Amino acid sequence: MAEAHQAVAFQFTVGPDGIDMQLCHEALRQIYLSGKHSWKKRFIRFKNGVMTGVYPGSPSGFLVVVVSYMSGTKYAQLDPSLGLITKLGTHIPISPYMSEDSQRVVGGVLVGTGLWVTIIFIMRNALKCLLSWHGWMYNRHGSVSWGTRLWILFVKLFSGRKPMLYSFQSSLPRLPVPPVKDTCRRYLESARPLMDDEQYVRMEGLAGEFEKNLGPRLQWYLKLKSWWASNYVSDWWEEYIYLRGRGPIMVNSNYYAMDFLYAFPSHIQAARAGNVIHAIMLYRRKLDRAQCVQMLTGTVPLCSAQWERMFNTTRIPGQETDTIQHVDESKHIAVFNKGRFFKVWVFYDGRLLLPREIEQQMERILADKSEPQEGEEYLAALTAGERTPWAKARETYFRSGKNKQSLDAIEKAAFFVTLDDSEQKYEIDNPVKSLDSYAKSLLHGKCYDRWFDKSFNLIVFKNGTMGLNAEHAWADAPIIGHLWEQVLCMDPLELGYTEEGHCNGEPHPNLPGPQRLQWDIPAECQSTIQSSLKFAQALADDVDSHIYPFKDFGKGLIKKCRTSPDAFIQIALQLAHFRDKGKFCLTYEASMTRLFREGRTETVRSCTMETCAFVRSMIRDETVRRMRLLKEASEKHQNMYREAMIGKGIDRHLFCLYVISKYLGVDSPFLHEVLSEPWRLSTSQTPMQQVELFDLVKHPHYVTSGGGFGPVADDGYGVSYIIVGEDLINFHISSKHSSPETVCVTIPFRYATMPCLDFFSPNLKKIKQTIEIFVNKKACSSRSFYIEIVAFLFLS
Repeated sequence: MAEAHQAVAFQFTVGPDGIDMQLCHEALRQIYLSGKHSWKKRFIRFKNGVMTGVYPGSPSGFLVVVVSYMSGTKYAQLDPSLGLITKLGTHIPISPYMSEDSQRVVGGVLVGTGLWVTIIFIMRNALKCLLSWHGWMYNRHGSVSWGTRLWILFVKLFSGRKPMLYSFQSSLPRLPVPPVKDTCRRYLESARPLMDDEQYVRMEGLAGEFEKNLGPRLQWYLKLKSWWASNYVSDWWEEYIYLRGRGPIMVNSNYYAMDFLYAFPSHIQAARAGNVIHAIMLYRRKLDRAQCVQMLTGTVPLCSAQWERMFNTTRIPGQETDTIQHVDESKHIAVFNKGRFFKVWVFYDGRLLLPREIEQQMERILADKSEPQEGEEYLAALTAGERTPWAKARETYFRSGKNKQSLDAIEKAAFFVTLDDSEQKYEIDNPVKSLDSYAKSLLHGKCYDRWFDKSFNLIVFKNGTMGLNAEHAWADAPIIGHLWEQVLCMDPLELGYTEEGHCNGEPHPNLPGPQRLQWDIPAECQSTIQSSLKFAQALADDVDSHIYPFKDFGKGLIKKCRTSPDAFIQIALQLAHFRDKGKFCLTYEASMTRLFREGRTETVRSCTMETCAFVRSMIRDETVRRMRLLKEASEKHQNMYREAMIGKGIDRHLFCLYVISKYLGVDSPFLHEVLSEPWRLSTSQTPMQQVELFDLVKHPHYVTSGGGFGPVADDGYGVSYIIVGEDLINFHISSKHSSPETVCVTIPFRYATMPCLDFFSPNLKKIKQTIEIFVNKKACSSRSFYIEIVAFLFLS
């Protein structure tokens, strides 16, 4: 193969006339360019490390402080250092060889440096104290108190200029450990609507006993950890919730993200892959240079730690626990097509391949008619099945030789790409079936055509539609969502396509082709692969997945009724579940704790007493009380969400106390019972984090479908939703066919969601017009009063 010859920098032969050296100048050039690229990357990382290390200070600030200090002391003829400058100057090892003025300059620079470091220390800790205050979250929407305005001013003052992605990491506060008494009280409040009086009294007794006896002891150890570790939850959460799980990560842990709902930038598979791979690698370049915009909530920075392992990362199976493997640099991707694995370099001549050149590589793979090697086609099923058999197979059959080299090529790749041979897309004539098939393909595919251990898989279908499948241990969904939003924007709007649908640009005449990975898989390993495949296929076949776009109204109309869109949807889901099952259930909504260093998620228990009261009023058709109960339920949900974000949640605290109890070898009936409760309704909102990327007024067809995940409980539902623009909400609902509680109920559940979203359905057009009249009527003395009247009429 041509690329094999180019990989050899020199050859020599020994003959009668001596040694004959043959140099390959092209190979030496590529080695030089590769080394140059690596050193450039190291320098950028070093520079970024320095810039982040001194933030909110800066090198220019260092010069200002030192020069100002030395100039001030010389002008005023004063020595604020109380003789320290003179002592430093005279005690420098080379001071005998320096003049008196030089000694003063050196001493002044050292003292000025110390002053600069002190200023950075003060600013950093002042900012940490400011960010530890969360009173701003409780301001009513649209109104900001003077205290909050003053706080914002100080945050901006101490935040420095031009922050990089990781600039605020050392200034973020640590996640606080809430008091045991408060956590137990919140738990009992959340459990009350799910228990009868007898069950509640029993649980109240268990909580009281725990609070007085074992709880304080476990709390002491947890506080000790919180003082030592950057975050007292995150490492245990990653290990015990994700990495120690021995079941399949396909469906149970991995999640997916979809393409545009209505737009189809290109129908050519290789072209779409070319643009998107290039866009993803541009994002990685920005990430390596810490040039991604720092995520903020208003003026408050969010933790960026989870971005560090987005690329070049793989989950490695272990017999007892998995590990996360991350390499600093990777210049290739791994590609799967029709049962074959390829290694594709995405750099050539010391630069990133252009979209048309990547398309060229994808075309070569698609044109390759070679058959899979023995055992190769279903190899990836090992990552879809149970973890222990995969760990044993990896240790036995992939520890040396060509198998290890090929496995390393996959595990050390920047990410994994599947050129799928099926077609998926949203069809207007058949939206339900087409979207359901699309979702299931992204969630599990054929169970052997995704490498589920990679940080994320890019799947490009035969007709150009695409999507992602992401592993969950290394980061949470908003992180991969940030990447996906930028890629979706860059693909059609910045990179674009030709009229024929190809990437812009020209193919490269001398570009080395993809490398086919080689395997030697014995019959015993193939038997393990088949067992994993069978297990994974049974799991995939059990998944029932439904997606539907709700288009009647969106957050625009909900906000005009002075209600939080997220709270409204959560309340609607409770109503849907109650109509479906005739009872309430323990409900999980994912919140985030990234206001703190290395924060990840917290649980919002969204089935509250207030929500249950509203649901019952809807069922009983109690018209008069509905509006008040809706407002109370919404306010309660928002307060719970705020408390989860600021470290006053329930479940992560109790989880960590439970881990400590296991380390100490003590049993807690209270903790055991709390952590054994199944989440039969697991929900999550996919946030639109970079709304400025898409102008949905100019480009209304560039709306995304969001993403989803499998059911958390075998007899429960998984519900993901994304609020797009002002008038669209996309829902992703999953359950299992095998459960008698959900089999043949998913579709009724799907339509049970519609009535609760259709609070406004009667005379919807007329009501919308009425709202617009009252909102825009400038003569109106109190718009909110009229809006509440109209909203009350909706619910009547």
